[in-house]
Amino acid sequence: MTPNHDANGAVLEAAGVRQIASSANPADFEGRGWTALSVACEPKIRAIAAVGALPAPQPIASVTYQSKGNTLVVGSDERAVAAAVRLCASLPVTLLLTSRPSAQAAALARAEVGDTDFPIWGGKVGAIRGHLGSFSVTLGDIAVVRDSAVRAMPGSAGAVFDLVLDFSDPPLFGHHQPPQGYWRVTGEDSLATALAEAPEAVGEFDKPRFFAYRENLCAHSRSGIEGCNRCIEVCSTEAISADGDHVKVDPHLCMGCGACASVCPSGAMGFQFPRVADRGAQLKAMLSAYRAAGGTDACLLFHNGTDGRELLALCAATGEGLPARVIPVEAWHVASIGIDLLLGAVALGANQVAVLAAGSEAPEYSRSLGEQVGLAQSIVSALGYGGRHFALIETGDAKAAVDALRSMPGSDVPDTPATFALSNDKRTAVEFAVEHLAKHAPAPVAQMALAAGAPYGEVVVDKDRCTLCLACAGACPESALMDGTEVPMLRFLERNCVQCGLCERTCPEDAIMLRPRLLLGAPAREARVLNEALPFHCVSCGKPFGTKQMVDAMLGRLSGHSMFADEASLKRLQMCADCRVVDMMSNKNEVSVLKL
Repeated sequence: MTPNHDANGAVLEAAGVRQIASSANPADFEGRGWTALSVACEPKIRAIAAVGALPAPQPIASVTYQSKGNTLVVGSDERAVAAAVRLCASLPVTLLLTSRPSAQAAALARAEVGDTDFPIWGGKVGAIRGHLGSFSVTLGDIAVVRDSAVRAMPGSAGAVFDLVLDFSDPPLFGHHQPPQGYWRVTGEDSLATALAEAPEAVGEFDKPRFFAYRENLCAHSRSGIEGCNRCIEVCSTEAISADGDHVKVDPHLCMGCGACASVCPSGAMGFQFPRVADRGAQLKAMLSAYRAAGGTDACLLFHNGTDGRELLALCAATGEGLPARVIPVEAWHVASIGIDLLLGAVALGANQVAVLAAGSEAPEYSRSLGEQVGLAQSIVSALGYGGRHFALIETGDAKAAVDALRSMPGSDVPDTPATFALSNDKRTAVEFAVEHLAKHAPAPVAQMALAAGAPYGEVVVDKDRCTLCLACAGACPESALMDGTEVPMLRFLERNCVQCGLCERTCPEDAIMLRPRLLLGAPAREARVLNEALPFHCVSCGKPFGTKQMVDAMLGRLSGHSMFADEASLKRLQMCADCRVVDMMSNKNEVSVLKL
């Protein structure tokens, strides 16, 4: 991407930084990886140049917005009235005064708008949802303050607008990142931004479709029992919601943070801007060029292109900037950085990986990033690699950011970088990275314990309680739990388990417990038997069905029931389905709805 010199200069000027010489251009700093001109950093310069030599990645799908500019201004004071007057010169405007105006206030509002022709309503917003070009607004206590031919009064279903300016307190959208086409006005700066941007938000607009969703891998729910909710809980735009056994994403609300992909345990949700495979190719080329130029102990620093980039520009302009070994990698949003990229980067030759959160991130993202960094570090440390390999740096202060990076001494990593390409399949990418790290580990282990909530682990079955009903296998979305086909058996493939908890919640006997851990090597890829039993044979035809434990449990529970008080009824419970039907039809004393 070609840097905007004027924009970068404005960033520094806004931060109060005076450029001491014309050669200290922000573009020069960027080409040096935000390191000052006085510091030698040739390997880093070569690494950054290597990324530019790569072919462009394959394009991704886009999402389209269409806006005619119909604007709703919501407020209760003269600021809202003045904004509506300003905007009506270029946009069709409707003003909603949220406190029902008195006759005097209504007269004042009409006087302030003068000869402009737009409707003024009194009332309140009952609900609002949508995005640029399609805001659906439910209104209540509506009264006409000033009529207009521009827009008729809404019906009982509410009204639809393309743009919304909101002076309300609390705001109509309370989540961290409201949708496109909505401006929350809190002061003069936000008002100026809204007045400048709203007239430009007319027409057709495209943005990337930031995510890819494979519902066959989703562990959200099965048969009404809830499993994994991580993507729904982390989304700061409320773009993700439950949809039966799966989830659905509104692509118009998605702003591309990628946090859903980083927390998804199965890889059902994937980030596309860029895809992990494309990012992996960049890291591989970057680290290879860095080593070839004599660089050592490379530290990758992921940052965003807004306040993160501004902070790095400030670091370079006010001091020595980033250390020579720190290679900046700009991301659309740092929340998209998960364990597949963290572990993959170290396997590919990075000594350390840091993520810079400069302050614009939602609280949910700080938590998710901390979890990803902690999980990656626990895996590397368990393999015997000394030092601190991963860091989340949360600061908006330039000096604090540089100090945090300088306080990270080099750590232990494999002498030989991996040669594989990172996969777009999350669990495959992690598996390859862990296998490489385990192969060169200072202290090889067969398994390692992980913290609660980790997406890897085993299923532990209490054999005394398990009846082999196999409800858990039916609920497992990842085929980690499987039946024994021809014999009563519960098998488990640990490589596939995402610790979603659906099996644990589905089990009618409370016989299942999850145990987070990471099992390495061939045992993780081999199915093992968790429980098995001899089949119970039908007392009529001798055909095997169920297990003795299951039939005994059923007899114990139903023996006291009035419908199974006689010996014949209890015997029928010990028959296969076919014999049970035959017995019922041949028994003339059987109570049947056909005889009623």
